[in-house]
Amino acid sequence: MKILLALIAAILLFGAGVLSAPRLQPLLARWSLETTGSDHTAAPTERKPLKYRHPMNPAIFSDTPAKDDMGMDYIPVYADDDKTPAEPGIRIAPEVVNNLGVRTAPVERGDLSRRIETVGYFDYDERALSHVHLRANGWVENLKVRTLGERVRQGDLLLEVYAPDLVNAQREYLQALRGDQTVLKSASRDRLLALGISESQIQQLEKEGRVRQLTAVYARQNGLVSALNIREGMYVTPETELMTLADPSTIWIKAEVFEQQAGWLAVGQKAEVRLPQAPGETWEGVVEYIYPDVDPKTRAVRARLRFANPGERLKFNMFAAVTIHTAPRAKALSIPREALIRTGAEQRVIVARGDGRFEARPVETGIESGERVEIRSGLKEGEQVVASAQFLLDSESSVRASLQRLAQPAAPTIWAHGVLNSVEAASRTLNVAHEPIEQLSWPAMTMDFPAAATVNLAKLKPDTKVRFRIHEGEDGRYVIDTIEPTDK
Repeated sequence: MKILLALIAAILLFGAGVLSAPRLQPLLARWSLETTGSDHTAAPTERKPLKYRHPMNPAIFSDTPAKDDMGMDYIPVYADDDKTPAEPGIRIAPEVVNNLGVRTAPVERGDLSRRIETVGYFDYDERALSHVHLRANGWVENLKVRTLGERVRQGDLLLEVYAPDLVNAQREYLQALRGDQTVLKSASRDRLLALGISESQIQQLEKEGRVRQLTAVYARQNGLVSALNIREGMYVTPETELMTLADPSTIWIKAEVFEQQAGWLAVGQKAEVRLPQAPGETWEGVVEYIYPDVDPKTRAVRARLRFANPGERLKFNMFAAVTIHTAPRAKALSIPREALIRTGAEQRVIVARGDGRFEARPVETGIESGERVEIRSGLKEGEQVVASAQFLLDSESSVRASLQRLAQPAAPTIWAHGVLNSVEAASRTLNVAHEPIEQLSWPAMTMDFPAAATVNLAKLKPDTKVRFRIHEGEDGRYVIDTIEPTDK
């Protein structure tokens, strides 16, 4: 009856927030034993330890009783202490899974190649360009080509020029032909060739036997005029570029590749080109040349591709989407790119464990190839990852984990007294001769404690009596997170 009254009072105090749950549990247990109706006390069952744990390092165990280097006994671990942790993740009802539209995809192993997605622009095939220059000073007469883009064929007349040096060279050659000096004839002919007079023009000069005041300039190739720098009547010199002829039957694409992707490029790699004005069509080629420099403004490396241009559908200076396929990585694990959740701190996926269970798992990613991402660690071949609605599941998993952390009992606060012997600032280690700590069953001893980042070591002085608080760190060692001088 006394216990029942005490129990009622304890429940009232608990409801008012005065009494905590841990203090209420012994009363409940005692009341349960008393209300079973048993008049005899059950014989206690002897608990046999499964193993023994190191008092300072929970990762060290022993099958038999032992002592550590400081003479402290190992702590026994019993069967009911070794509870299996709850499975990670969340469980969702099948009907909810269907409503969310959850779709999964397997983790697959296979060859995965890097793909460089970039842009490029069309340019002239520089090997099919020809520049028109004169080899003597003169004036432009009878200009036949007057607009950019005008098409010419090999042998077409481009312009005529009056150049005094060319007129004099013709006159000297005709005079040499009338004489008997073979050396003079040969020298005069060579001078005409050196001044840019063609073989056919020299033969015509020999046939007609008269000097032409205007010298004709003919096209050396088929193409179109890509540059025109002269007009009728202009005075020109050998340094003047009269015009440029380009052959559009072949064309170059210069692709701009990010500097950090330069190591992926190699001559001979396959490439695909797509144009916005030709949807559904693909031009296939190879990387023909990689330029040896980096553009100082864009910090990009240029790769050159060459394509045939039948019908001249590809126009100079057009932009194109370029995909370059680099060397594949063999037998790589990969998942669909849509299954990867990217955050500022990490990358993770949602793994479907079956029976409506889902788990958020961090992963380490590698290269990306199209719609697939390489997984370097965190997943195994054959596992199922969520490829749709994964953000909802990830949010649910994060909320559940937060609630579980809140539901866990708070770690006990452990305070102790002692004398601070030394401070190692480099390793953030405090050597303390502490008094017995009853909560941990530690006797008085001298030992090293790591100092938390919140502890200001500059204010600590050796040979000082201190009061300090410790907690168990991730590695099992106890860490000082608060320390203050004391008179005790």
